Amino acid sequence: MLAFELTLVVLLILLNGFLAMSELAVVSSRLARLRALESAGVSGAATAIRLAEDPSKFLSTVQIGITLVGVLAGAFSGATLAERLGLYLAEQGMAETWADAVSLVGVVAIVTYLSLIIGELVPKQIALGNPERVAAFVARPLLWIGRIFAPAVMLLDVSSRLVLKLLGREGKSQETVTEEEIKMLVAEAESAGVLDPAEKQMISGVLRFGDRPVSALMTPRHEVDWVDLEDKQSEIRQKLTASRHSRLPVGKGSVDEVVGIVQAKDLLNAYLSGEAVDIRGHVKDAPIIHESADALEMLEVLKRATVHMALVVDEYGTFQGVVTSGDILEAIAGAFREQGEESEDAVRRDDGSWLLSGSMPRDELSDLLLLPIPADAMFHTLAGFMLDNLKRMPKVGDSVVVGGWRLEVVDMDGRRIDRVLAQRMAGDSEEGTW
Repeated sequence: MLAFELTLVVLLILLNGFLAMSELAVVSSRLARLRALESAGVSGAATAIRLAEDPSKFLSTVQIGITLVGVLAGAFSGATLAERLGLYLAEQGMAETWADAVSLVGVVAIVTYLSLIIGELVPKQIALGNPERVAAFVARPLLWIGRIFAPAVMLLDVSSRLVLKLLGREGKSQETVTEEEIKMLVAEAESAGVLDPAEKQMISGVLRFGDRPVSALMTPRHEVDWVDLEDKQSEIRQKLTASRHSRLPVGKGSVDEVVGIVQAKDLLNAYLSGEAVDIRGHVKDAPIIHESADALEMLEVLKRATVHMALVVDEYGTFQGVVTSGDILEAIAGAFREQGEESEDAVRRDDGSWLLSGSMPRDELSDLLLLPIPADAMFHTLAGFMLDNLKRMPKVGDSVVVGGWRLEVVDMDGRRIDRVLAQRMAGDSEEGTW
């Protein structure tokens, strides 16, 4: 009889552990991962998805099971095992009053300890180790338990929904993944060695890419090499030779009168074959995109274009710059510098400060220094950020203090901010890691 009672208490503790493990596994599971297991043909994954999508009934089932197990375990341990142990201690010469008290405290302590270890902590750690696999394993037994106690589950489900409604809350699971969560996961993956730093930076670039407008990616008009149809052939050839670009906009008298794009290789082929070159015959139509369009719209435009360059215009139709497929790659993988150019937008110095390029995109600046930059800001670069804070044309030595950082203009290229020194103010130690 004693063996039966001990076995029953152990089984109840194991059942409690199963229910605790099931609860945490299903709650911790990601629906996307469960669907991946379902696609891979893992048994129980589809049932686990049903449980995760309707947590109210699932939680009711688990709580009914845990409550019954707790009541039964308490009854057997207190009413039977403690009584038997008390009689044994009394037979050994202990006073009956002390024997009852010691037996009760001893049995409760032992059962509580085993319940915490075997019935709670270990099962929950197993569930956290691989929640989706565990959820798929326990889903069908939980479904059967729910069917056995269907009336009680229904009562608890309706009652909990009613209380939630009175509190103005919804009981449905609304699982969403934010961009910040993705960044945290990628950062953790890099720390664990799953991702290389370069892979992490590329993922960062992909996440930022969709948030950027075309105006933040384009080459502005003052930096655009272009060909004038009204120039002499010798002047056009000289411009093509001097330019490092393979595609150039073609204007008629002015860069504001862009009529298309010419590819240097087409003219080179004509020159090499000894043909008389008429540049007008090599001008190709180019797609036109508004500067406020987002990067994903630009990507679709370039994918459909015969030449991988688009002309960017403002709301008045005025030419503002060009954007190419190379700009997309640069936004994701980082800049590809020419000989003689600075190698990085951000250089960490020995004293912990940063030497930053004025052309550094605002989102990269925000991620690096954790600066509060509004998503609807009217500037796209660090230079624009400085101008927005200074409210005037800067000069070398001008500085602003924002978000615990002192940003000082250290180099000007004409009227353009070329380099900025970022130094953390005394007392602040945080810095961006993404």
